Amino acid sequence: MPEIDLSIAGPRVTITLNRPDKRNALTMAMWDALPGLMAQAAGAPGVRLIVLTGAGGAFAAGADIGEFETVYATRASALDNHRRIQAAMAAVEECRVPTLAMIEGACVGGGCGLALACDLRYAADNARLGITPGKLGLAYGVADTRRLVQAVGLSAAKDILFTGRLYDAPSALQIGLIDKCLAPDALAGGVDAFAADLAAASTYTAATTKRILQMVAAGQRDDSEESRALFADAFAGRDFHEGSAAFLEKRKPNFS
Repeated sequence: MPEIDLSIAGPRVTITLNRPDKRNALTMAMWDALPGLMAQAAGAPGVRLIVLTGAGGAFAAGADIGEFETVYATRASALDNHRRIQAAMAAVEECRVPTLAMIEGACVGGGCGLALACDLRYAADNARLGITPGKLGLAYGVADTRRLVQAVGLSAAKDILFTGRLYDAPSALQIGLIDKCLAPDALAGGVDAFAADLAAASTYTAATTKRILQMVAAGQRDDSEESRALFADAFAGRDFHEGSAAFLEKRKPNFS
């Protein structure tokens, strides 16, 4: 769809929110498109990283307020709106491929929630981030709140949600809302460097690590049949054989 662009460049897929005149405010059509785009991105041959970003110097300024009268017209429509947004968030969070939000400018409300659904968040130092239910009289759902707490901890999450305050990028880095803060002209290079490191590492390790982290985030404390199988299956895999051979031969592994 024209409001979201998907591009493939080698092992990287970039999904770009593309409404720069609206600071990439998210419409319901955009939320509905995200699960399919994430599936397409994850299925791209040789993909190692999916980058979510925004066009025109902003990540996403939140939900499109022009749709508020429709999506919040009734209790049923509000719940349907929430279900559809959460399906999009889950598609990003549960993707087997590592995901990274590349953030400039506004990253607010649902835009910040979308960034939190990614594995990592790299931001330009001109970014401003916040989640603003406290300024709209809205409640924030459990899944969205869980992702926020996982990033910043309980106390900072309370401050963010109670006040709706916006954080500049250095402050967001300090509390864990983002993972890197870079000058605007260094942001793309920082993402490139991470993509290169990821491309040189094992895709099996990345995928299994994501799954194990999901188990931990869900409250699992000890190994299960699934986690033990992931551990044991690694030893029969190509990546382990290549990695161990490279270690013994004192060379860089080739996990292509």
